[in-house]
Amino acid sequence: MSSTEPPSASPANVLPKVAAVKVADGERLRSVHLSGITLTVRSRPPARAGLPPALYVHGLGGSSQNWSALMPLLDGVVDNEAVDLPGFGDSPPPDDGDYSITGHARAVIRHLDASGRGPVHLFGNSLGGAVVTRVAAVRPDLVRTLTLVSPALPEIRVQRSAVPTGLLAVPGVAALFTRLTREWTAEQRVRGVTALCYGDPGRVSEEGFRNAVEEMERRLQLPYFWDAMARSARGIVNAYTLGGQHALWRQAERVLAPTLLVYGGRDQLVGYRMAQRAARTFRDSRLLTLPDAGHVAMMEYPETVATAFRELLADTGEPAADERTDAAVEDETANQSTGG
Repeated sequence: MSSTEPPSASPANVLPKVAAVKVADGERLRSVHLSGITLTVRSRPPARAGLPPALYVHGLGGSSQNWSALMPLLDGVVDNEAVDLPGFGDSPPPDDGDYSITGHARAVIRHLDASGRGPVHLFGNSLGGAVVTRVAAVRPDLVRTLTLVSPALPEIRVQRSAVPTGLLAVPGVAALFTRLTREWTAEQRVRGVTALCYGDPGRVSEEGFRNAVEEMERRLQLPYFWDAMARSARGIVNAYTLGGQHALWRQAERVLAPTLLVYGGRDQLVGYRMAQRAARTFRDSRLLTLPDAGHVAMMEYPETVATAFRELLADTGEPAADERTDAAVEDETANQSTGG
């Protein structure tokens, strides 16, 4: 903060003005103010009243936009909300700077408790998968079903392509990376993230790519962008080292909710080989493997993931009838920004 700023100025007053976050047709954004955190929540109006609630949690570097391709496909079966974790998307950093898995899980729990929407159908991708696993383990009363897309659960042998992301957790690396890549354009950065996260980057539409570039340009103006990335990456690494009842695999064993597991055969960040271990660990699980998908199957193959979720609902005895026509489903366009 400049020395000319009055002492009473809040952080929000000194952050640069950035472009508005993109909102797809039918979506709404709102801010939820809780003690110590403010969360941006993306929602869609349900097809009819009385549908059970769903909450979607994105991965490292992602945002609630990562679910914009999947949510409209489920308008007829759930009441959709997706959250921007603290420091990501349009949510400001948490007041306490806690980007640990537990910190993110606490934010999700506090939102669900404050909104009174629980129990929900809870979705998580990558980092978000680890977060919602912890939520389901410690607060089973808040979770109807759990859907995990490439969850970031500990691996003994990490894929070589995932090492650079993990290195963000090392103190100073994020600052070094920022200096080394200062001249990279937003388009170059998006191409790199897309190549890392998609099984086939060619599945990203021209419009989706342009939207992702615009979002990257917006994020790069945020002074806390790299700090949120580095601290959240450190949170993942730290969670991998926890033992006892706080270990993520131990908590996965405690999950009572029916669980849908989605793994991509071309995932460069979460090993495809972990699918079978996850299927053995979650006590009431169904496994969907997509050989051509990468790390964000809900963005690459949203129709397939939506169908698998409807089947999960059918298996658990919940109504899964969707009032929309097949033609409406086919008309949906794939989304936008990528995230790990």
